[in-house]
Amino acid sequence: MNKKDILKGAWISALINALINGVVNWFMVRGDSEILLTQDLISANTTTIFSGIVTLATSLAFILTTVSYFTLKLPGKPPYFPKVLMLSLRNTFMAFGMIVAVAILVQKYASDVVATPIASAILAGIVAGIVAGVVDYITKVEIAERTVCKK
Repeated sequence: MNKKDILKGAWISALINALINGVVNWFMVRGDSEILLTQDLISANTTTIFSGIVTLATSLAFILTTVSYFTLKLPGKPPYFPKVLMLSLRNTFMAFGMIVAVAILVQKYASDVVATPIASAILAGIVAGIVAGVVDYITKVEIAERTVCKK
């Protein structure tokens, strides 16, 4: 398995996840007239676009790392526990940190921005696609390099 094949698979994963999660988000927010991008109060009960995206990105990172591992057919790949579990956690924390950092920057420089439900669905789809593609690529490259280096 070469990096070109891994990259092709990551793009496919990114497109599929962007479409699926964009549509799911649309069905979740289609009844709202407007949604805040972020809110400046940590104890707020208001649902914002980024509050949904943080949950989406972190859960997607963990799930897709695990799915990528189990669908990867390489002889001699490492056992899931502890190496791939730690890779799953690393990808999850990476996704969490990146999305929260972007949300903080948006809140700092744009303050309370309101968006439409379609904008929310598009943004959720874009983030899901990016997370899916990056996680799929990182996971497969990491496992493939460990498998090849072990021999």
